[in-house]
Amino acid sequence: MPILDRFAHQGPGPDGPAVRCFAITPDDDDDLPELVRGLYVGGGGAVSIHDAEGGTTVFSGVPSGTVLPVRARRVRATDTTATALVGLV
Repeated sequence: MPILDRFAHQGPGPDGPAVRCFAITPDDDDDLPELVRGLYVGGGGAVSIHDAEGGTTVFSGVPSGTVLPVRARRVRATDTTATALVGLV
């Protein structure tokens, strides 16, 4: 029996729900396997990213359980103290 997908009509656009998730290990040199539409922060702290255009931003004091609605190409090890990071695609 096929599974009911109430969100199929929303497609993979940035405003729709994530269709895939993956664990992120911060890295100063390597980009993520693909741009994400958001980052889930399981353990609070700071998150340093390179955004979709290559700019660097540090989000400080991010509480546990937060979803950052940001298009990131890399999560940097430098300045990232948050843990349990998940990419939302």
